[in-house]
Amino acid sequence: MKQAVQLLGRFLIGAALLGFLPVARLPINHPVKAAIGSQHALLLHASTTGHNGHNVMTGDLILAKLLENNRLREARLQQYSVPRTYRVQNDKGKVRAETQVVLHYRAPGTKEFKIVSEKGSGLIRSRVFKPLMESEVEAADGRNRHDSSISPNNYTFDLLGEEEVDGHHCFVVKATPKRKDTYLFKGKIWVHATEFAVVQIAGQPAKKLSFWINQVDFVRRNQKIGEFWLPLKDESIMQIKIVGKNILTIDYAHYEIARVGVSTP
Repeated sequence: MKQAVQLLGRFLIGAALLGFLPVARLPINHPVKAAIGSQHALLLHASTTGHNGHNVMTGDLILAKLLENNRLREARLQQYSVPRTYRVQNDKGKVRAETQVVLHYRAPGTKEFKIVSEKGSGLIRSRVFKPLMESEVEAADGRNRHDSSISPNNYTFDLLGEEEVDGHHCFVVKATPKRKDTYLFKGKIWVHATEFAVVQIAGQPAKKLSFWINQVDFVRRNQKIGEFWLPLKDESIMQIKIVGKNILTIDYAHYEIARVGVSTP
């Protein structure tokens, strides 16, 4: 069960590479760095020209713009803190465990969690909440070497259409994993149509996590704070053998952005 929860955490942390959370600077040969470096080629070749002479958006073109805009935003976000509430409920809404923390982030890749309060099952707190926080710290400082990035190396991208999400006009992109991997997911990404930031992401693991977990559905919603797009809420619904349905949520309260750097043109 602990390993399955850690893998679930990888999906949330892997989303950082699309700007959900600030991430450590990537080595020059990292696939995401390569994708950003080749964005100009993508911009030239990933689109086609319609009958009216305008460029037609494609999934690859949207991804290229998203990666570049996230890189510029990340360069300016140097330090922040945010209270979080981790909570597990059963299918009847009863809270089984809850932990409140404050996350402190400092660029380029330092994250520190301070526990404010805890209640409920100690087993859930130690085997669910703690591994999630540990995974995030490891991913930020580069100790997690597994490539779970949302990049052309791991996924194919198809534009499905356009939708309104929380008042934002978005492109809806289908992400299809190129291999069955417990660190990857299959689902949809809602990308802001003008700012090219992730507004929402939803999906399921590309491969079954464990014998005990039948299904996992997760949704992450982001919010705009100033010029930045940061997490608002994570929700993962897990169907567990014998135990039944459990809902893991992570709620983010008021962000305090302490310092903003100067972006590079």
